[in-house]
Amino acid sequence: MKNLLIPFISFGITLITLSFLTKGRLLQFALDEPNERSLHQTPVPRTGGIAIMSGILAGWFVLGAPGWPIWLALTILLAVSFLDDLYNLSVLVRFGTHFIASGIFAYVVLLPSIGLIGASILVLSIVWMINLYNFMDGSDGLAGGMAFFGFGFYSIASWMANDNSFAMLNMTIAMSAGAFLVFNFHPAKIFMGDAGSIPLGFLAASLGLLGWKSGDWPFWFPIAIFSPFIVDTTATLLKRFFKGEKVWQAHKEHYYQRLIRMGLGHRNLALLEYALMAVIGLASIAAMRHPAPLFAFLGIAFALIMRHIDRHWTEYDK
Repeated sequence: MKNLLIPFISFGITLITLSFLTKGRLLQFALDEPNERSLHQTPVPRTGGIAIMSGILAGWFVLGAPGWPIWLALTILLAVSFLDDLYNLSVLVRFGTHFIASGIFAYVVLLPSIGLIGASILVLSIVWMINLYNFMDGSDGLAGGMAFFGFGFYSIASWMANDNSFAMLNMTIAMSAGAFLVFNFHPAKIFMGDAGSIPLGFLAASLGLLGWKSGDWPFWFPIAIFSPFIVDTTATLLKRFFKGEKVWQAHKEHYYQRLIRMGLGHRNLALLEYALMAVIGLASIAAMRHPAPLFAFLGIAFALIMRHIDRHWTEYDK
């Protein structure tokens, strides 16, 4: 019974911290200034990740989870990402940190099960998830909503597998993200910044792998749950790569960015993405033992959505 209350503690701590960060002089701290690649028009503080992680880590402390490799990796990512929010660190420092944190998790937790080559491949996968989550944090309510639904479905799947402690661990993340959405839904009063998006991307990958290792879900399940982010970023960056563009530079060519620029707006985009996330999450839960129909559904759905956006973007961008 005590464990059931912990996600609400995380929600409350995140909400209180956000209330503190959105008042007085702190509103002028670590501002995200609009530029030619931004979708917002006025400066917004990007300190929300501190509140999200405060709620998560407080809940985990009470739970006594999830083990020192993830604690250490998260501490490194949070510290360096917050410094990046303040001082815009170099790409080498940022990527180096991502590889170190991912390596700590993969080589300590997964190496005994999958060997050196498998762990090394998963390091690259975790780094990719870290960065794609960061790339998708560009619209009010989007990255917070993905955390709420993604980790919420992780929690449901763990609970269905009778892994209640892991279910509560994931639910603390979902509830912290839910508290963040109170302040981040359009018009956003605060952004999560790299201190939020980078750790959340790491957690999406690492906890997804932990759930697979524990037998709570098959390997494909985390990929399906976070597929709205994975597909958008991967398709966009592949297109930029084949056009000879610098894929590591900020831009406004993601599918969600195009929808906003074509007039959909932050609020409507968030609501549509929430509906998509919910449908995919429910379908993934239902298809746990028979995934073939889910793969067909996702392939067709994403192909049609991207084709529709590409066609309208061509007309819009003439």
